[in-house]
Amino acid sequence: MVTPEGVRAATVVVREGRIAAVGAWEDEETGGGGEVVDLGELVLMPGVVDLHVHANDPGRAEWEGFEHATRAAAAGGVTTFLDMPLNSVPATVDRAGLAAKRAAAAGRLSVDVGLWGGLVPENAPAGASAGDDDELGALWREGVFGFKAFLAPSGVEEFRAVGEEELARALPLLAALGAPLLVHAELPARLDEGWGAGADAARCRSYAAYLASRPPEAEAAAIDLVARLAGAAGARVHVVHVSSAEGVAAVRRARRAGMALSAETCPHYLCGCAEEIADGATAWKCAPPVRDARHREALWQALGDGDLDLVASDHSPSPPAGKRLDAGDFARAWGGIASLQLLLPATWTEARRRGFGIERLAEWLCAAPARVAGLAGRKGALAPGHDADLVAWDPDARFTVDPARLYHRHPVTPYAGRELAGVVRRTWLGGVEVFDGAAVAAPPRGTLLRRNPNG
Repeated sequence: MVTPEGVRAATVVVREGRIAAVGAWEDEETGGGGEVVDLGELVLMPGVVDLHVHANDPGRAEWEGFEHATRAAAAGGVTTFLDMPLNSVPATVDRAGLAAKRAAAAGRLSVDVGLWGGLVPENAPAGASAGDDDELGALWREGVFGFKAFLAPSGVEEFRAVGEEELARALPLLAALGAPLLVHAELPARLDEGWGAGADAARCRSYAAYLASRPPEAEAAAIDLVARLAGAAGARVHVVHVSSAEGVAAVRRARRAGMALSAETCPHYLCGCAEEIADGATAWKCAPPVRDARHREALWQALGDGDLDLVASDHSPSPPAGKRLDAGDFARAWGGIASLQLLLPATWTEARRRGFGIERLAEWLCAAPARVAGLAGRKGALAPGHDADLVAWDPDARFTVDPARLYHRHPVTPYAGRELAGVVRRTWLGGVEVFDGAAVAAPPRGTLLRRNPNG
């Protein structure tokens, strides 16, 4: 078992959905006469907490939807995820959007789900105070866990990017609320977003051409900008999907300057590299893009050193037609990777190869995400008082990814055919088994979480 004190043989006692005690493996007194589940040589870890999921519900549920996303999560050992405010229609940028999101989720969750709100030009405040009509303040009071903003175009019309002016107005308000700002950090001035316009088919199929259109300098410059503005406002920032060595360096600069800044990377940046992505392989398209091996190894170094806090999936699926798989058109393909069910094994496969142990995996996938989301004390640890969200998995077992066997709505993933280590055998939510290694349990038992108003 991966406990806060380390990896050891132990007994976890569950009562009324919570962890009541963690004792020695031989300690029968902790059992209390209830059902005993012996997991043998499997690893028992806290349920994974994924901070970055696009369920696309409501409005684009045909892309994924809460039902498919949460079933995939349960099968992958993810017991809590935070849903992003965009790609749904309406976006979660006001009270009406939040109500629509909650209605779409009701009764359809196989795991626990929390919601991020969105910061867009339309709801950016005029000043630094939160009035009764201020949508950001209202969303925060309604229990969203923080706010997501794009500095570059998001890819959907209903969620527009913010500029320096909107950020400068919003950050003091977020600081006063105590709300974190999550940032998609790419500076538009450093991007060539029109690279495919009028290009011939060969150029549109070229991964090198797509990669060159979104250079790492765009990421670093955006992180520097947000750090400067957030530092002046005293606001807390979380940088999503860091993809480059230059981005890591910018995160380090911000932290050394005393910024309250956390950062994540994603399994596709840790597993893939540009040298291995074929022209036309649009299943790999995402933004920022998967870069060359130099950047991949810099990200692993940053995780090992603690400069990056955690790994999140950035699960952002679309129907096969949206990925332009037949044409292999990077210019027009949807930029998102489906990987929610594979977050644990994909990360573990590459972590193990580099000598990292299971305790580091639990920090990156469980404890750190819970802290960033404000869920520490409830999620992310095998400790008394925490929710009994658990995953039992075999770190030595290997499997070949078959997209048709994933619970994602569409069988599209760049991991297709890849051999991964780490097979999820069982998942529990609040002490109740929701995945038995063969199927996800019905009916769905997940809860739509609200931020602790005192946290």
